[in-house]
Amino acid sequence: MRLWIRAAAVRRRVICLWLLLLGFALISLALSDLFNQSQDQSHQNPGPPRRPLLQRIPSAPDLEIIVNSWDPALELGVDVAPLESLQEDQLLYVPSSQSTKSPLQRKGSYKVILPGVSKEPVTPAPRTQGEKKITERPPLKDRETALELSVVQKFGFNEVVSERISLHRTLPDARHPECLGEQYSESLPSASVIICFHDEAWSTLLRTVHSVLDTAPKQYLQEVLLVDDLSTHGHLKSVLTEYVSHLDRVRLIRSTKRLGVGGCRSLGATEAAGEVLVFMDSHCECQKGWLEPLLERVAQDRTRVVSPIMDVIDWQTFQYNATQWPVRGVFDWRLDFHWESNFQVQRKDADSAVLPVMSPALGGGVVVIDRHFYHSVGGYDPGMLLWGGEQIELSIRVWSCGGSMEVVPCSHVAHVDHHQLPYHFPDQEVLQRNKIRIADIWMDAYRKIFYRRDTLAHFIRQSESPNITECLHLKRSLGCRNFHWYLTTVYPQLYIPQDRPSLSGELYNVGTGSCADLPRVQGLQGAAMNVAPCSGTGSQHCDLNADSEVRWGPMGALCLDKEGERVVVSLCTKQRPTNSRLQWKFIKLSGQLVHQQSQLCVEAVKEGEIPQSSTGGLFLRPCTHHPRQQWHFEQLVAPKGA
Repeated sequence: MRLWIRAAAVRRRVICLWLLLLGFALISLALSDLFNQSQDQSHQNPGPPRRPLLQRIPSAPDLEIIVNSWDPALELGVDVAPLESLQEDQLLYVPSSQSTKSPLQRKGSYKVILPGVSKEPVTPAPRTQGEKKITERPPLKDRETALELSVVQKFGFNEVVSERISLHRTLPDARHPECLGEQYSESLPSASVIICFHDEAWSTLLRTVHSVLDTAPKQYLQEVLLVDDLSTHGHLKSVLTEYVSHLDRVRLIRSTKRLGVGGCRSLGATEAAGEVLVFMDSHCECQKGWLEPLLERVAQDRTRVVSPIMDVIDWQTFQYNATQWPVRGVFDWRLDFHWESNFQVQRKDADSAVLPVMSPALGGGVVVIDRHFYHSVGGYDPGMLLWGGEQIELSIRVWSCGGSMEVVPCSHVAHVDHHQLPYHFPDQEVLQRNKIRIADIWMDAYRKIFYRRDTLAHFIRQSESPNITECLHLKRSLGCRNFHWYLTTVYPQLYIPQDRPSLSGELYNVGTGSCADLPRVQGLQGAAMNVAPCSGTGSQHCDLNADSEVRWGPMGALCLDKEGERVVVSLCTKQRPTNSRLQWKFIKLSGQLVHQQSQLCVEAVKEGEIPQSSTGGLFLRPCTHHPRQQWHFEQLVAPKGA
């Protein structure tokens, strides 16, 4: 009996165990179904997307796009997946608070935080067990300064300030009142705006695009072509692709190799559908009414290449500054481009503010040209490397091969002036090779003047020759005029140096072992001459010409002058005979440079030697045989044909 009772108890326990296991299995199945349903719902209604669906989210007043890999300096403040799992061109949306929104940023705009850079960088502090994460932040001012310095080094301008500005900001109207009453044809040609970029900042690139879309009349704007010249920054990859896909009449073209400015613009030109090509830099902002006057000028003459007045956006503050009219593009004998203002405009109605001005050259910021004429003159030279000098090459070619160039005053486009950082510009030898191509193709015998003023280009040319066979063939087939015609007809204001032996080159001072030099100052008129270590680059070149002028600099537009006892520079006069105050003579035997009007000699004076002046420089002194009054001209190179 007892055995039976014990057996029954064991069976009950086994049955209970099986029932318990069965219950556990049923609970597990129920939980599994619930989990699967949750997963299905999560797939149907995903959380923060990893790809940019650039549409407004009603609940989020603004969005910040965070690109590239995880950065410990970025504290998201929300429960999201670790950012180190994101690939280079993936991104994550993070809603920002209303209080952090810039007052200039309108709804519907987007901002970008660059990889490795946050608005408020923090330094993670070590944590003890059971302690919450603590961050130690440097003072706000120091953090902002460090951040701004970092982005200036990256882009050449203050991207932190740019990122806070609306992508749709409106610039003040700088046009002359007479421009507002100008009437343009209703049948203007269509335009393709070609914007090439390489590792451009997000805010400046998108502000350029939106500026074109917001200001160009739809009936004239055929398209905006964004041409990516093999950018490497993550925000210019799938992020930009998705963004552009939501913009009307905007196409994105990507190059599979680095082309440089000329090649990139040529790629855009081959894809363009508009009758007129508008080449525009990727950091511009257009004013209202900028496109119509440009199209009008091209429509009147299809061989005419035009540019708007290029206003300036400060690289540090992004403040807009209007350019004073009149202005035109020029270059010097080192083949460096300049915008020249306040020159004497040769026209009948000098008071008119709406008449275009003929320009020897145009900058690369905005260039407008008929598409068929562009291709007929060969477009940008494919042999030009990266960037630098391509605008001068195209300018000489257009003028020499049947076209013309002008600046249109009723059109204004602003351009960000980059901070002059050494790493912002291409390799110096790349720039010199571009200049060598220009000199050898277009300058004929005048190229020796260029080589005397750019010794690096001279020595590169001595060791290698550019392949310019196709360009010379194109030049002949188009019947292009020579450089002498260009100088006498298009650019007669450019002084042609004489470069006589022993009377040109670096002006070397025996007593100091240095060369005459002009410090870089804002205003050249009346700037004081000084001495500095001889550069050996040709940048200190000067020549004593047959008119007894000592012409200074690569353009030769400045003459040695006197102001009291000090030797200064002033603009050379065109009157003949030359003003006696600007006349000098050089005594080769003694090495003295004598001011003819005062009969005093030029002496190099060291700092502190003159009580009334804390700086040294070149002064006029009674002639002696002191070594610091002994000079001689050193020609650094003697190009063939000199």
